[in-house]
Amino acid sequence: MKTKLLGRTGVSVSELCFGTMSFGGDADETTSAAMYKAVRDAGINFFDSANEYNKGKSEEILGRLAKGHRDDLVITTKCFNPIREDVNARGGSRRHIVQAVEASLKRLQTDRIDVLFMHRYDVATPIEETMRALEDLVRAGKVIYPAVSNWSAWQTQRAVDIQEHNSWSRLQVIQPMYNLVKRQAEVELLPMAAANGIGCIPYSPAAAGLLSGKYFGQATGRLKTNKMYEARYGDAWMFEVAEKYTAFCKEKGLHPVSTAIAWVGTHPAVTAPIIGARNVEQLKDSLASVDIKMTPELRAEIADLSRTPPPATDRTEELKVVKA
Repeated sequence: MKTKLLGRTGVSVSELCFGTMSFGGDADETTSAAMYKAVRDAGINFFDSANEYNKGKSEEILGRLAKGHRDDLVITTKCFNPIREDVNARGGSRRHIVQAVEASLKRLQTDRIDVLFMHRYDVATPIEETMRALEDLVRAGKVIYPAVSNWSAWQTQRAVDIQEHNSWSRLQVIQPMYNLVKRQAEVELLPMAAANGIGCIPYSPAAAGLLSGKYFGQATGRLKTNKMYEARYGDAWMFEVAEKYTAFCKEKGLHPVSTAIAWVGTHPAVTAPIIGARNVEQLKDSLASVDIKMTPELRAEIADLSRTPPPATDRTEELKVVKA
């Protein structure tokens, strides 16, 4: 397992980040511990969680597993989404962020959060208020690096500009959705991150299993049982791309899940794709992604199987190479 620098932090993280969304949900504590051991043995030191994952159980399990070697790990978590019925237990207000961080610190059994993501953008709270709350937590030593997930490029750039104007700690990491059938991040988010020296850890690199090919038959899974994933990956063209992609992988002798993750991980603006699993067996193919030799030519071939998103200006004719 190789390491990469996380944005401009000077911190080295594994080239894969392990997402703990299944901890305390699809994976009980015993299975979570087995997966944790497997990824640690593989060389992963980078773990992603969120306060909402399984109502805090994910953080609790991760905190127990990290005991005794916490300083060897880079741990991220998130706040924004509702964590209880109270109308104020959500959002990007200073009040909620402070309360959420204090609760996450207890669940994780740690004195600081390495990377804190604002899970979504809050239209009801000025960015200045949210960024100042993050700055106060950084100064208090409870958060090391501020970050955002699911924010647009303009929202992220606006936040960075405010931070730099006020000499506050700047955003160091973004976490967008990115895979072969969800390529919008290529248009502005990834170039923006690269221009600012911001690290990027995309989630859903295998498109919730769509790119594994398992949904072409009668298999069940998140795409068939979870309304959110069904809406996210339900378009017919996405299944067509997945079918072409898995046929391509079969022809080349490549595992589709391993290759999908490697494809995401080799984008020059990406630091580490987030991998996840429900059990150790399912995890193996994701870990094997580091063994895929993703040449620029192979990456381009795979990209050609999918739709290229239009440029930010929508001048699609500029995507075409004009030969003299």
